[in-house]
Amino acid sequence: MDTRLNRARLLIVTGWVGSLWTIGYLVAPTLFKTLADTALAGTIAAQLFMVEAWFSIICGLVLMAIALYQRQKLPSLVLGMMLCTILGYFVLHPYMADLRAQGLTNPDVKWEFGVLHGISSGIYLMQSILGAMLVLGGLSKVEHAVQEIKAE
Repeated sequence: MDTRLNRARLLIVTGWVGSLWTIGYLVAPTLFKTLADTALAGTIAAQLFMVEAWFSIICGLVLMAIALYQRQKLPSLVLGMMLCTILGYFVLHPYMADLRAQGLTNPDVKWEFGVLHGISSGIYLMQSILGAMLVLGGLSKVEHAVQEIKAE
């Protein structure tokens, strides 16, 4: 049973970190470079980040449940990544959405949006770094899990 849970944990971490990087560093920038309408690109990116935020919460909770079931300590990196999601999406994003709804033609609103966007981007970068640390730190555990799987 532990082997299956280790496999599940590996898949969850891989999917979580991979989706984080794909959405934030490939898809969103591509939208803004490809679409002439930046408002549309922003709307699509916001939807993608919403999906990513909920996916992050679900992955973190499932990893938490597996750790509890296995009576193991949850890696602090997982908690850090979940905190980044909560701060970046569930705290900052509503303010950014309100500013976007006001329209970014007012220089003060545009400046405030830019500041919040910069903070949000910094949090996302921190989450990405924590994800890389989680993946790299888990490599030895993965190698051990692979050896267990081969031994079956």
